[in-house]
Amino acid sequence: MTRPAARSGSRASADRLARLLNLVPYLLARPGIEIAEAADDLGITERQLREDLELLWVCGLPGYGPGDLIDMAFDGDRVTITYDAGIDRPLRLTPDEALALVVALRMLAETPGVANRDAVERALAKIEDAGDLVGAPVAVRLPGDTRRVEALRAAVEGGRALRITYYTAARDETTDRVIDPLRVLMVGGQAYVEAWCRRAEAVRLFRADRIDAVTELAEPATVPPQARVHDRADGVFRPSADLPLITLRVGRSERWITEYYPCERVEAGDGDQWLVSLRVTDLGWARRFVLGLGPDVTVVAPVELAEQVRATAAAALDAYAVPTPLVAPQPDPVELAGDPAAHPVG
Repeated sequence: MTRPAARSGSRASADRLARLLNLVPYLLARPGIEIAEAADDLGITERQLREDLELLWVCGLPGYGPGDLIDMAFDGDRVTITYDAGIDRPLRLTPDEALALVVALRMLAETPGVANRDAVERALAKIEDAGDLVGAPVAVRLPGDTRRVEALRAAVEGGRALRITYYTAARDETTDRVIDPLRVLMVGGQAYVEAWCRRAEAVRLFRADRIDAVTELAEPATVPPQARVHDRADGVFRPSADLPLITLRVGRSERWITEYYPCERVEAGDGDQWLVSLRVTDLGWARRFVLGLGPDVTVVAPVELAEQVRATAAAALDAYAVPTPLVAPQPDPVELAGDPAAHPVG
């Protein structure tokens, strides 16, 4: 059994949803259009378009009866939308829906690195005005140290270099660096600053809550021409062929790692066990990762990692194996003097 990473499936689903939302108004404006022509206009194959049209048959309004679903007619290779399930009517929001949208837009407006912030603010103002939600008692706060994120954002906007003290979890070490910030962004609910690191002489991503100290320098940020930001749509970690590949045998209770981490290969093993292969930043991180998973995980490869895990586990067991000397409690002399049992007769 080999499965693609979960993020790939999520992105494909999002792409298809965008196509479906665009497809109905496109077909309404072009009744009787040939499927081949529509597929060419939409930049997809005829097979993809036919599959999308089959999905539209079961889309529509709540109730999902014959009069609630999108309907269409086919004439050879031509298609016409005969019932759009009200998709062309102006959107009407209930108070709860409007408030939920206001919260989402305020969160988006507060997110560092968001492009077209002005468009977000305009949309927010329109919805608040239409729904009488101006000044609604809703406070949106991003996770993490807001002041730290604001300091990073100010450095990006002001074009200033930063001196930071940063904790690298993969190597369990703290370093001092001078960075030239490129942008601040949110990935997976965490704030990051992407910057040119003068120490590494490369673009690096620094998590805001792992920056122990930050100082804005008087000198401007000097980003070299070869510095480029990376696409983070699929997450922070970008596995590549030059990174170490580890293979684990996992039981049913630890299969969750295949959904949380990008895996190169997942195969069925004996019984309920799976063989999982994934790239890691270094074996030091992999050792701590495996030790934290529990007894339902075994290292298959590389041998070096298996030896590191075994040695660390053995050292931990040895620490518990040395008994602590027990000292018998001594009775209090005052209590002993008052205890009749301590003075036998005869």
